[in-house]
Amino acid sequence: MSEIFSPNESRVLSISMKDVVAIGFRRKRIIVVTFSAIFLGALLVGIFSPSTYQAHTKLLVKRERMDPVITPGQDAPVVMHDDVTEEELNSEVELLESDDVLRQVVAATGLSAKPSWFSFGKPNNEAGIAKATQRLRSSLVVDAVKKSNLISVTYSSSDAQLCAKVLNKLNETYIEKNTDVHRPHGQYKFFDQQAERYKVELEQSEQQLKQFAAQPGGVSPLLARDNTLQKLSEFSATLDQTRAEMAATEEKIRNLHKQEGSLPMRITTQTREVDDAALLQQYKSTLMNLELKRTELLTKYQATYPLVQEVDKQIADTKIQIAAEEKAPVRENTTDVNPTNQYVSTELAKAEADYSGLQARAAATATIVSMYRKQAEDLEQKGIVHGDLLRTQKTVEDNYLLYLKKREEARMSDALDQRGILNVIVAEQPVPPVLPTGSPWMTLVLGFVLAVILSAGAALAVDYLDPSFRTPAEVLDELNIPVLAAVPHYRVAQGTNGDGHSDGSESYEPAWAGAVVGARKSSGTIGER
Repeated sequence: MSEIFSPNESRVLSISMKDVVAIGFRRKRIIVVTFSAIFLGALLVGIFSPSTYQAHTKLLVKRERMDPVITPGQDAPVVMHDDVTEEELNSEVELLESDDVLRQVVAATGLSAKPSWFSFGKPNNEAGIAKATQRLRSSLVVDAVKKSNLISVTYSSSDAQLCAKVLNKLNETYIEKNTDVHRPHGQYKFFDQQAERYKVELEQSEQQLKQFAAQPGGVSPLLARDNTLQKLSEFSATLDQTRAEMAATEEKIRNLHKQEGSLPMRITTQTREVDDAALLQQYKSTLMNLELKRTELLTKYQATYPLVQEVDKQIADTKIQIAAEEKAPVRENTTDVNPTNQYVSTELAKAEADYSGLQARAAATATIVSMYRKQAEDLEQKGIVHGDLLRTQKTVEDNYLLYLKKREEARMSDALDQRGILNVIVAEQPVPPVLPTGSPWMTLVLGFVLAVILSAGAALAVDYLDPSFRTPAEVLDELNIPVLAAVPHYRVAQGTNGDGHSDGSESYEPAWAGAVVGARKSSGTIGER
């Protein structure tokens, strides 16, 4: 059968099922070889590979135990929060996967003695532990369960008993590590040593206080100093007052000396005047009557009235007569000792005696003031020393009480650790798994699917890379030359064995003969038959 193809014909290029089947027939050798190799490998893996087991465990992180924070103060704050944050949970996950924890698990479970597939020779101990730690980390799956305080741990191994053993040791080592990290050991011993040390220092400071109290003024020197200062203030005021009295007395003595010099020794104590008492009495009576009369006239008349003026003249004459009579009598004077002079002399002697007493009192008061001042200075120095001793004793006592309290807190924490009262517990204990995680049939199914996909892909790739023409359409598309005719025929192909020699079998393959035969895409030449 022949067909004529023209480049002007409108054709739709598409890949049909027939084309795919044709590729399969053309490349069946490659498909068979690829499929057989891959499926045989999957079969060997399913038969000879050991079974894999998985063990599971879960850890619960909680906040039921609150440990006091170790601080140098008396009041240690306590961390009070019930919820476990995501950061804390991630920190516990990192702690669980730390090299320190994994190395201890490897050393305890003997994983370092188990050789790996790629190990050559006998490695040293450190290298074996390091490689076993890497294998353990790759076989562990540690995840923080979302919206919970749980940490899920999964371990895969070919030994079911080893899975449970590794996870049990991992839980034990992690809990010990968690305890060491969050509350290091040795706190009780440290606080006990410090408490004993400050106890000895407290006894020494108390003994020093007793020895100091046995000295004069050693008992409450500050209180004694205050009393001494009060007495010093009183005696200082007394001394100032005495000195003021001395100055006043000295001034008084000078004034008395002046007065004593200006006063006479004797003075007239009595003066007697002898006169006519009857006549003088008459004149005075007449004067009184005239004044009464004048007063009566003034009630009726003015002062210029003649009668009033006449009475005024009579009053003046009467006064003149009385004055003349008073000058006329004889006087008798009696003298005696001047009492003022005598009083001044007495006061002067008394002031001089008081001045001498004030001088003696001022000297004695000054001596007392000097004594109290010196005593106050000594008590001040003793008060400073006593204050230092008290502060030292108080500081040592506070430290002693602090370390006693810290020691008790550390003892309680150690007791809680020994009883296993922690913030991390094993919520699910690992048990040896009974069933393996994988099945040989699943390996075979996966190998079959993979073999089909890869063999089909290999056939398509080889067919795509083949440069020969297989259909007239390929000739027309590649060379853009009209194809006059295409005659299909079959050629006999000799079968070959694995070493490339003929095995005696025959097969028929389609070929094309016509106007264009044996053309190559790469060379672009045309041949005729």
